[in-house]
Amino acid sequence: MSTRDLAAVAQAMVAPGKGILAADESTGTIEKRLASIKVECTEANRRAYRDMLFSARGLGQFVSGVILYDETIRQKAADGTPFVDLLAKNGILPGIKVDTGAKDLAQCPEEKVTEGLDNLAKRCAEYVKLGAKFAKWRAVITIGADIPSSTCIAANAHALARYAAICQQAGLVPIVEPEVLMDGGHTIERCEQVTEWALNAVYEALYMNRVSLEDSVLKPSMVISGKDCPRQAGVEEVAERTVRTLKRTVPAAVAGIAFLSGGQSDEAATAHLNAMNRMSAGRVPWPLSFSYGRALQHASLNAWRGAAANVAAAQAALLHRARMNGLATLGRYSADLEKQPLAA
Repeated sequence: MSTRDLAAVAQAMVAPGKGILAADESTGTIEKRLASIKVECTEANRRAYRDMLFSARGLGQFVSGVILYDETIRQKAADGTPFVDLLAKNGILPGIKVDTGAKDLAQCPEEKVTEGLDNLAKRCAEYVKLGAKFAKWRAVITIGADIPSSTCIAANAHALARYAAICQQAGLVPIVEPEVLMDGGHTIERCEQVTEWALNAVYEALYMNRVSLEDSVLKPSMVISGKDCPRQAGVEEVAERTVRTLKRTVPAAVAGIAFLSGGQSDEAATAHLNAMNRMSAGRVPWPLSFSYGRALQHASLNAWRGAAANVAAAQAALLHRARMNGLATLGRYSADLEKQPLAA
């Protein structure tokens, strides 16, 4: 894929009114999700669940791309259509998670570094043949007593940059995801400080590894209070601090920003995104969009519960959440719309 093609894909991923559905849960993670609705984690049930999500009629109106897992990109819908083709037919770009998970970082207790660079070029080439247009790599940064360390920040920034360079060379748009976890009792001020530090390190590493920013998408966490912090910052403060941090650290050349939800409730993730777009309209150089997993799937999963009879209700729940977040990318969401879902 040429640089021009990569840029077009990156821009399509953050198109106005749309965002990305993260459906790249590992087998271990999807097992927990299915266990919550008392459904056995078999290959058939995992396939059926993803089929329900991807076949929702009209999903492409609000979802620009879907991040898949290695198993999922090889699966087919009930009618035999490969998931990649099903998504493409609905105007949705197929993407792929390429990291192999966060592992303990040597000499740094309580900290992780994401692995998966071994054979990445070969795997990316295969994923391109399977139809993938973009890729994702998630780094995790934990806030705690005396952490994150400079070692953790540097190691994860370097891995993200190496991954992004390899992806672009293979013809995939990289989603660069440095997640500052909301676990813990840290203040929003501390989250802002760590987020700024991490993003500065990431963009320095991307520059050193010759990554084309126009052909990339950033997937950051929002600047938010730790979930155990006694003072939980309000929607406007989260939006203000997040936008300020991005303006300090993210080059204007980046194609767009698609936030992760990071454990926020469905409606909180939507409200925060909406507030950011409302306050920054015309004052930031990139689109502010979403790349949500649980915050898009939660209601749908609970409506589905593994039953074919529930597919229509589950898809309606998915479309509603996707629509709400699509409106939030335009700064047009309000809580009142939750009570009266828009007509299809």
